Amino acid sequence: MTETSYLHAVRASYDAVAVDYARLLGAELAGKPLDRAMLAAFAECVRGEGRPGGTGGRAVADLGCGPGRVTAHLDGLGVRAFGVDLSPAMVAVARRTYPGLRFEVGSMAALDIADGVLGGVLAWYSTVHTPPGELLPLFAEFARVLAPGGHALIAFEAGDAQNRLEHAYGHPVDLDVHWTPPERIAELLAAAGLAETARLVREPDAHEKSPQGFILARKPGR
Repeated sequence: MTETSYLHAVRASYDAVAVDYARLLGAELAGKPLDRAMLAAFAECVRGEGRPGGTGGRAVADLGCGPGRVTAHLDGLGVRAFGVDLSPAMVAVARRTYPGLRFEVGSMAALDIADGVLGGVLAWYSTVHTPPGELLPLFAEFARVLAPGGHALIAFEAGDAQNRLEHAYGHPVDLDVHWTPPERIAELLAAAGLAETARLVREPDAHEKSPQGFILARKPGR
């Protein structure tokens, strides 16, 4: 696929599944304590209370936010979070479900956000459709919008495989899912200027096909 067709396929697929995706996964975090623990650690890092040079008070972007469930979870943890998603249908669901939060249509590969203004960026399984060769410029875009001392949390399928999805959430889709070794994610983050600070890899649950990886990284501060 060319970059244009890949983005078009992702947008069209998530437009098709948006309502059922939100219905099926709305309460997913409730049964995943380790995932919640990583989000809680990320939230504490970006709040940064009492830390010299911290980024507390700056906004946090949930990139590839889908129907907004993780954006809302961060809001509940005291983070000033907003969501960005490629799919207009996903953004419409998020706005209906969480009217008090901000959601925007946009590409995380070319963010309409100024340099160095965010306290954090979250990519919660939203990089899994990105071709491996495009991860470095994607992470560089994350680094661009982070303030010095800001944090990034990446959740991803851990492994080394490419899987084809042609049906999901009750709908036909056109998606590639890339499993990536945690070491490779960490290397690419470092190359983009984001230093790993923590890593978690957990075993798959009954509904997952691969181990799940989480890497927390930080943009060097002043």
